[in-house]
Amino acid sequence: MQLQAIRLSFPDGANIIVGQSHFIKTVEDVYEAIVNTVPQMKFGVAFSEASGPCLIRAEGNDEDLKAAAIRMAEDVAAGHAFYVVMTNGFPINVLGRIKDVPEVVAIHCATANPVEVIVAETEQGRGILGVIDGSSPKGVETADDIAARRGFLRKIGYKR
Repeated sequence: MQLQAIRLSFPDGANIIVGQSHFIKTVEDVYEAIVNTVPQMKFGVAFSEASGPCLIRAEGNDEDLKAAAIRMAEDVAAGHAFYVVMTNGFPINVLGRIKDVPEVVAIHCATANPVEVIVAETEQGRGILGVIDGSSPKGVETADDIAARRGFLRKIGYKR
Protein backbone atom coordinates (compact mmCIF):
# COMPACT_ATOMS: atom_id res chain seq x y z
CA MET A 1 0.00 0.00 0.00
CA GLN A 2 1.17 3.50 -0.81
CA LEU A 3 0.12 6.66 1.03
CA GLN A 4 0.21 10.15 -0.38
CA ALA A 5 -1.05 13.64 0.36
CA ILE A 6 -2.73 15.35 -2.57
CA ARG A 7 -3.16 19.14 -2.42
CA LEU A 8 -6.54 20.22 -3.78
CA SER A 9 -6.62 23.16 -6.14
CA PHE A 10 -9.68 25.38 -6.29
CA PRO A 11 -10.37 29.05 -7.12
CA ASP A 12 -9.56 31.80 -4.62
CA GLY A 13 -12.67 32.83 -2.73
CA ALA A 14 -14.35 29.46 -3.24
CA ASN A 15 -15.33 26.93 -0.59
CA ILE A 16 -15.28 23.19 -1.03
CA ILE A 17 -16.93 20.11 0.39
CA VAL A 18 -15.26 16.71 0.07
CA GLY A 19 -17.27 13.63 0.90
CA GLN A 20 -17.95 9.94 0.35
CA SER A 21 -21.01 8.62 -1.44
CA HIS A 22 -22.11 5.36 -2.97
CA PHE A 23 -24.35 5.73 -6.00
CA ILE A 24 -24.26 7.15 -9.54
CA LYS A 25 -27.09 9.63 -8.84
CA THR A 26 -24.96 11.50 -6.29
CA VAL A 27 -24.29 14.39 -8.69
CA GLU A 28 -27.98 14.93 -9.44
CA ASP A 29 -29.05 14.70 -5.79
CA VAL A 30 -26.27 16.99 -4.50
CA TYR A 31 -27.07 19.44 -7.31
CA GLU A 32 -30.75 19.50 -6.27
CA ALA A 33 -29.88 19.83 -2.57
CA ILE A 34 -27.80 22.93 -3.28
CA VAL A 35 -30.11 24.60 -5.80
CA ASN A 36 -33.17 24.03 -3.62
CA THR A 37 -31.43 25.49 -0.56
CA VAL A 38 -29.38 28.44 -1.92
CA PRO A 39 -30.56 29.18 -5.49
CA GLN A 40 -28.01 32.00 -6.01
CA MET A 41 -25.04 29.78 -5.15
CA LYS A 42 -22.66 29.06 -8.03
CA PHE A 43 -21.14 25.57 -7.86
CA GLY A 44 -19.82 22.46 -9.51
CA VAL A 45 -20.07 18.86 -8.29
CA ALA A 46 -17.98 15.85 -9.35
CA PHE A 47 -18.37 12.24 -8.24
CA SER A 48 -16.02 9.32 -8.95
CA GLU A 49 -17.76 6.04 -9.73
CA ALA A 50 -16.15 2.96 -8.20
CA SER A 51 -17.64 0.27 -10.44
CA GLY A 52 -18.85 -0.26 -13.99
CA PRO A 53 -17.28 2.34 -16.29
CA CYS A 54 -15.65 4.13 -13.29
CA LEU A 55 -16.31 7.56 -14.74
CA ILE A 56 -16.19 10.96 -13.08
CA ARG A 57 -19.76 12.24 -13.17
CA ALA A 58 -20.27 16.02 -12.98
CA GLU A 59 -23.02 18.63 -12.70
CA GLY A 60 -23.21 22.28 -11.75
CA ASN A 61 -24.45 25.71 -12.68
CA ASP A 62 -21.00 27.25 -13.26
CA GLU A 63 -18.64 25.72 -15.82
CA ASP A 64 -15.41 26.93 -14.13
CA LEU A 65 -16.45 25.56 -10.72
CA LYS A 66 -17.60 22.32 -12.34
CA ALA A 67 -14.18 22.03 -14.03
CA ALA A 68 -12.46 22.65 -10.67
CA ALA A 69 -14.51 19.85 -9.06
CA ILE A 70 -13.60 17.51 -11.93
CA ARG A 71 -9.89 18.36 -11.52
CA MET A 72 -10.07 17.47 -7.82
CA ALA A 73 -11.75 14.15 -8.66
CA GLU A 74 -9.03 13.45 -11.25
CA ASP A 75 -6.20 14.39 -8.88
CA VAL A 76 -7.46 12.29 -5.96
CA ALA A 77 -8.78 9.45 -8.17
CA ALA A 78 -10.54 7.69 -5.28
CA GLY A 79 -13.74 5.76 -5.89
CA HIS A 80 -17.04 6.95 -4.47
CA ALA A 81 -15.65 10.36 -3.52
CA PHE A 82 -17.46 13.59 -4.34
CA TYR A 83 -16.30 17.20 -4.52
CA VAL A 84 -18.33 20.42 -4.42
CA VAL A 85 -16.73 23.76 -5.31
CA MET A 86 -18.91 26.79 -4.50
CA THR A 87 -19.13 30.58 -4.47
CA ASN A 88 -21.94 32.99 -3.51
CA GLY A 89 -22.61 30.95 -0.39
CA PHE A 90 -20.91 28.85 2.24
CA PRO A 91 -20.84 25.16 3.16
CA ILE A 92 -22.84 25.90 6.32
CA ASN A 93 -25.72 27.00 4.06
CA VAL A 94 -26.00 23.59 2.33
CA LEU A 95 -24.15 21.06 4.47
CA GLY A 96 -27.25 19.83 6.31
CA ARG A 97 -29.10 19.23 3.05
CA ILE A 98 -26.10 17.44 1.52
CA LYS A 99 -25.82 15.20 4.60
CA ASP A 100 -29.51 14.34 4.11
CA VAL A 101 -28.90 13.05 0.57
CA PRO A 102 -29.55 9.30 0.97
CA GLU A 103 -26.41 8.13 -0.83
CA VAL A 104 -24.01 10.43 1.08
CA VAL A 105 -22.00 8.33 3.52
CA ALA A 106 -19.61 10.89 5.05
CA ILE A 107 -18.27 14.42 4.80
CA HIS A 108 -14.46 14.70 5.03
CA CYS A 109 -14.30 18.51 5.06
CA ALA A 110 -16.17 21.72 4.27
CA THR A 111 -13.76 24.64 4.03
CA ALA A 112 -12.10 27.50 2.18
CA ASN A 113 -8.72 26.57 3.69
CA PRO A 114 -5.91 24.85 1.82
CA VAL A 115 -6.67 21.10 1.85
CA GLU A 116 -4.56 17.99 1.44
CA VAL A 117 -6.37 14.70 0.93
CA ILE A 118 -4.62 11.67 2.42
CA VAL A 119 -5.00 8.82 -0.06
CA ALA A 120 -4.16 5.14 0.25
CA GLU A 121 -3.50 3.20 -2.95
CA THR A 122 -3.55 -0.58 -3.33
CA GLU A 123 -3.75 -2.90 -6.33
CA GLN A 124 -7.55 -2.53 -6.21
CA GLY A 125 -7.66 1.26 -6.32
CA ARG A 126 -7.50 4.39 -4.20
CA GLY A 127 -9.41 5.60 -1.16
CA ILE A 128 -9.52 8.70 1.00
CA LEU A 129 -8.27 8.13 4.54
CA GLY A 130 -8.87 11.72 5.66
CA VAL A 131 -7.95 15.32 5.04
CA ILE A 132 -5.63 17.97 6.39
CA ASP A 133 -7.78 21.10 6.52
CA GLY A 134 -5.85 24.35 6.98
CA SER A 135 -3.07 24.81 9.53
CA SER A 136 -2.31 23.53 13.03
CA PRO A 137 -3.43 25.57 16.07
CA LYS A 138 -1.05 28.30 17.21
CA GLY A 139 -2.45 28.72 20.72
CA VAL A 140 -5.62 29.10 22.77
CA GLU A 141 -7.92 32.08 22.22
CA THR A 142 -7.71 35.02 24.61
CA ALA A 143 -10.55 37.25 25.82
CA ASP A 144 -9.84 39.59 22.89
CA ASP A 145 -9.99 36.64 20.47
CA ILE A 146 -13.34 35.55 21.94
CA ALA A 147 -14.75 39.05 21.52
CA ALA A 148 -13.49 39.17 17.91
CA ARG A 149 -15.02 35.75 17.12
CA ARG A 150 -18.38 36.72 18.61
CA GLY A 151 -18.31 40.07 16.81
CA PHE A 152 -17.53 38.42 13.48
CA LEU A 153 -20.42 35.94 13.82
CA ARG A 154 -22.82 38.79 14.52
CA LYS A 155 -21.43 40.89 11.68
CA ILE A 156 -22.09 38.12 9.12
CA GLY A 157 -25.54 37.39 10.55
CA TYR A 158 -25.01 34.01 12.23
CA LYS A 159 -25.61 35.29 15.77
CA ARG A 160 -27.63 38.15 17.22
